[in-house]
Amino acid sequence: MLYFTQPVACLIDELTKLPGIGPKTAQRLALFILKLPKSEAAKLASAIIDAKEKTFYCSVCSNLTDKDPCQICQDHRRDRSLLCVVEDPRDVVALEKTHTFKGLYHVLQGALSPMEGIGPDNLRIKELLSRLTGGGVEEVILATNPNVEGEATALYLAKLLKPFEVKVTRLAHGLPVGGDLEYADQVTLTHAFAGRREI
Repeated sequence: MLYFTQPVACLIDELTKLPGIGPKTAQRLALFILKLPKSEAAKLASAIIDAKEKTFYCSVCSNLTDKDPCQICQDHRRDRSLLCVVEDPRDVVALEKTHTFKGLYHVLQGALSPMEGIGPDNLRIKELLSRLTGGGVEEVILATNPNVEGEATALYLAKLLKPFEVKVTRLAHGLPVGGDLEYADQVTLTHAFAGRREI
């Protein structure tokens, strides 16, 4: 028995394909969209199609862009001797919001995960190595996620980068500001001790 008309059921089904959207949230979103004026619903549909058609990966850093090279790669004020390697375009956004890093980025488009069939050939590793061949980069910062896949990717990259005479660093891991020791897991505490510094 259908609870919704076919077009509404189809909309709900498509919305459930989005990450983090379950059936109830998809239903709520679909009903919200149906309440919108037709012009607003058309703007939403147009924005989705526009973003899909006009967004692609930068030929230099593999970040999402609508210009090639992207804004960050074109910015001559950035420190070209620093290259921060991240897994995903969302990581670039997170780091840029800190207003701390002033170098360039390289987006791998994922992390090594043999369980999911993601190996070195599935990531933008060749492109990273070719960027280093050109010279000018003095430090590569491995900013992969602090999980099993991110650690494996960082270790793999560190070995690959040895022949290139560049300094290879890893983002520090440890306790979050405002956190309590009693709630920290063993891996986080281990990283916190390993990364301690003098004050």
